[in-house]
Amino acid sequence: MTGGDTHHDRHDLTGQTVVVIGAGAGIGLDTARRVRAGGGEVVLAGRNPERLRRAALELRPVSTAAFDATDTDRLERFFRDLPGTVDHVLLTAGGPFYMPLADIDVAEASRHFGERLAMPLGVALHSRGRVRPGGTLLFIGGTGARRPGVGLAVATALTAALPALTANLALELAPIRVNLIAAGFVDTPLSASLLGDRLEARREELRATLPIRRVVGPEDVAALATHIMCNDALTGGTYDIDGGQGLLPH
Repeated sequence: MTGGDTHHDRHDLTGQTVVVIGAGAGIGLDTARRVRAGGGEVVLAGRNPERLRRAALELRPVSTAAFDATDTDRLERFFRDLPGTVDHVLLTAGGPFYMPLADIDVAEASRHFGERLAMPLGVALHSRGRVRPGGTLLFIGGTGARRPGVGLAVATALTAALPALTANLALELAPIRVNLIAAGFVDTPLSASLLGDRLEARREELRATLPIRRVVGPEDVAALATHIMCNDALTGGTYDIDGGQGLLPH
């Protein structure tokens, strides 16, 4: 696993290696597929061993590792055990936390907030020396909690924190680049599990109201992710992908 020529990096991922943490489904899996289709290699990590096994059968990765990225000791060991230098790291692990204040469990909310910040911090800390200069750390966040609302106290705080964290890490890790994708609703298995029997109604609503007149899928986010990896002028930024949802009145 070695980094490529920096001029070549602008155009495609041929010969480059991308670590995908959260590779078992959704955005992580689709990004890994896109990397492989573009001539790159992948290292796949995720919590669910069975999903990871299925992804590995399809994508023939350099290696796989089944672990929980909130376990900072295990995350450190994962990067330490990589056999060589990699070009990019994508972190998609972690879900949202929605709960009205009246129902909130402060300890649970604190744990979620801490874990969601500890994961990118852990990736940043433990990937030093493993990601080539000019390579990328890329995190996935969201746009849905930018406006305050009932039940969004923890989610809005994280939505505000992640761009600031990303910008600071871009300075501290330079010339490694650090960026954040802020996604709106994406039609993934996670969205399906959160919405349950309300999923199709949400899809229909978005098809009718979004300026793009369709639902954003994980392949759309994957296309943005690989573009950010290839474009070596991008660092410290937050890049929205929501089909224009943020333009709509609330």
